[in-house]
Amino acid sequence: MKHELVIVLDFGGQYKQLIARRVREASVYCEVMPFDTPLSKIKEKNPVGIIFTGGPSVVYEENAPMLEKELFELGIPVLGICYGSQLMGYVLGGEVEKAQHREYGKTDLTVNTNNLMFKDVEENTTCWMSHTYYISKPPVGFEVIATTKTCPVAAMADVEKKLYAVQFHPEVVHTPEGTKMLRNFLYNVCGCKGDWVMTDFAKEQIRLLKEKIGDKKVLCALSGGVDSSVAALLIHKAVGKQLTCIFVDHGLLRKNEGDDVERIFKKEFDMNIIRVNAGEQFISALEGVSDPERKRKIIGEEFIRVFEAEAKKIGTVDFLVQGTIYPDVIESGTKNAAVIKSHHNVGGLPDYVDFKEIIEPLRDLFKDEVRDVGRAIGIPEFLVSRQPFPGPGLAIRIIGDITKDKIAILQDADYIFREEVRNAGLDKEIWQYFAVLTNSKSVGVMGDERTYHYTIALRGVTSIDGMTADWARIPYDVLEKMSVRIVNEVDNVNRIVYDITSKPPATIEWE
Repeated sequence: MKHELVIVLDFGGQYKQLIARRVREASVYCEVMPFDTPLSKIKEKNPVGIIFTGGPSVVYEENAPMLEKELFELGIPVLGICYGSQLMGYVLGGEVEKAQHREYGKTDLTVNTNNLMFKDVEENTTCWMSHTYYISKPPVGFEVIATTKTCPVAAMADVEKKLYAVQFHPEVVHTPEGTKMLRNFLYNVCGCKGDWVMTDFAKEQIRLLKEKIGDKKVLCALSGGVDSSVAALLIHKAVGKQLTCIFVDHGLLRKNEGDDVERIFKKEFDMNIIRVNAGEQFISALEGVSDPERKRKIIGEEFIRVFEAEAKKIGTVDFLVQGTIYPDVIESGTKNAAVIKSHHNVGGLPDYVDFKEIIEPLRDLFKDEVRDVGRAIGIPEFLVSRQPFPGPGLAIRIIGDITKDKIAILQDADYIFREEVRNAGLDKEIWQYFAVLTNSKSVGVMGDERTYHYTIALRGVTSIDGMTADWARIPYDVLEKMSVRIVNEVDNVNRIVYDITSKPPATIEWE
C-alpha cells in the first residue's frame, strides 16, 4: 500500500492496539509488530515512525524483551511509552530504577511546551501513570521534557535524533491531552501528512479478500450484530454470491431478534442467508453448565459444528468468516497478555475446524472503527449504530445454569429495559445496555402474598471502544419506570437492581 506507515512494536502491553487506533484516528496507517521483528524487515517496510508499547517486564531482568541498539541509529523517529520509554533509556545508556513511590492512576504532569511533543499542550496537565520502575537518569544527549512530583523523567527527548520517551500513557482517555501529544509526535516529529481513513481500509480489505478467496466458496458466521454484519458485507462486496451467510439462532437471542436479522439482511442486502434454528441443540449442550468459561467454549464449538454441517450441504467450502474484533482478542489472551474471558469466536474455538482457513477481516479494529467501516461500505445507520451483543447471547447474561424458562424471563425483562431506554431518548447516549438474570432469589410481597423470585440486574455503560467503560447515569424516574414495568409484566421477578460499576474493575458483561 502506498501509505505512510507507523510501526507499533509490541512489548506485551495491553494497550498495543489502542496505541495503533490512536495513530489511525490521526489518519496515519499503522501496523502492530512483535518487538523481536528483525531489523531488516522494519527497514524493508520503511516506516515514518516507530512507537514502543508498554509491557509487564523490567528492562534489566533476565528474559526481558529487548531490541538492537541499531534501531535507534536508522534515523527513524521513535516514541517509547512506559516500558518502551524505560527500554529506550536503558539501551542507550541511561539508568532505570525501582521507584520509591509507585504511580498508578491520574497524575499531575508538568511539561516543556517549547518541545514539539508538547506543542499547544497546557504546561500543567494530567496524565495516566502505571509504573513501578522509572528512568532515574536519561542517556547522554537527552533532555527531560516532563516531570511529576515523584517521577523525575516523566518524558525525555533527544531532539536531534528524534527520539522521544514518555513514562505515562498518552493513548488512554485518562490522559486528556494524550491524543494531542501523539498527533504532535506524528505530525511535528515524524512529518506525517495523514493519508489514511477508514474508506481506505475498507477498499484495501475488499481487494485483499478478492485475492485470498478467488473463486472459492465462503461461509460467514452472521449474528446480526455490528461486527458480523460489517464482516459479512465486506465479503459480499468482495465475492458476491460466493458468500453464504449462516445465521445460527441458538435460542439465546434477544426477543424477536431472529426474525429481525433474517428480514434485514435478505431485504437490505440481497445476500445468501441460511437461518439455522438450533436452539434445542445449544440449550441441550449447555444443560447443567454454570461456569461462564465453559459456556463460552461450548457455544464456540457448537457454532463451528453447525457451520461445518451447513457447509457439507452447500458443497466444498474453504473459508469461514467471523466478525472478531480486537477487544475480543485481547480479553481472550494473546502471547503476552492475560486471559480475562474467552470469546466464543476466539478462545472458544475447538482444536479442529473443518475449514481451510478462518478469515477475520476486522480482527485489528475497535468497535467505533468497525462502525466507521460499516458506514464507508454503505450499511444503514440504524444497523451500524446498534449496541454490541455478544455471540454467546443470553447464555452469559443468565448467571448459573440455563433453562428455557430463564431465557424467557430474561428476554422479556431485557426487551422492556431496552424499550424504556429508547422511549427516554437515551439510546444514543448509552453505548451498551442490557438486563442480567442473576442466580439470586429474594423474598418479596405481591398482592399481600409472599414471593420468592429472581433478581434482575440492569446494566448500562458509556464507552468509546469497549476497553474501558463508565456506568451510565440513567435518571431515577426512568429507572423507576423500568423497575415497575419489569416486576409487573415479567413472571418470577420481584427485585430490580442497577449496576454502577465501571470497567475496570468490572467487565461490561457480567460473565
